[in-house]
Amino acid sequence: MEEQNKSAEDMLNEAENAETFSGEAEEVMGNDPETAADSEVTEEAGSSEEAEASEADQETDGAEEGEDPEAEAEAGTDGNAGGKKGFFGFKKKEKKDPRDEQIETLKAQLLRSQADFDNYRKRTEKDMDAKFDLGSKNVIEKILPVIDNFERALAMIPEEERESAFAEGLDKIYKQFTKLLEDMGVTPIDCVGKPFDPNLHNAVMQVPAEEGQEENIVVEEFQKGYIYKEYVVRYSMVKVTV
Repeated sequence: MEEQNKSAEDMLNEAENAETFSGEAEEVMGNDPETAADSEVTEEAGSSEEAEASEADQETDGAEEGEDPEAEAEAGTDGNAGGKKGFFGFKKKEKKDPRDEQIETLKAQLLRSQADFDNYRKRTEKDMDAKFDLGSKNVIEKILPVIDNFERALAMIPEEERESAFAEGLDKIYKQFTKLLEDMGVTPIDCVGKPFDPNLHNAVMQVPAEEGQEENIVVEEFQKGYIYKEYVVRYSMVKVTV
């Protein structure tokens, strides 16, 4: 019994000595800054290695699954370029900006107004030209009797007096009048020997056609007719064969 008690006491003493030694060692380790730093670095290195290993595992898993971030970004871009799709896969119509619609409406109104104004300008110019021509026609129609009187006066001058100062002066005035009418666009109607045209001629006498002579031909002119541009100022007074 005494030996058993001694052995138990020896075991207790050894355990107490071991605890004391371990406590002193921990105190020495805690007091040494270099040893503490080395332990912290070792712990940090271990944690960083574990983090890198986990990231490498995640990348490997992503590569195996076929997930490519760049490919996903490109796919997203292509999808947006093609337009947004609805619930059933149909493309949604992009809603127009009200301002763009208003701009298009104003442009259409402007073009329509410009076309209307251009048509109005052309129509107004045409009406003014027609009124001017009509006024000129009326003036020319009143001048023609004066030309007729000059022609009658020249025709009544005897042959021996054709070279007199009076005859020459009368002839010069007549030529001045005819030149003025030509400059205005007034031309006489050439009718003798031409077929009768009711749009240009006024038949006041009919004569039987002679042998070899065609019918409905103007054989004589009693009064000269004139044309101003496309207007007939005065019809030719003629004799026609029947």
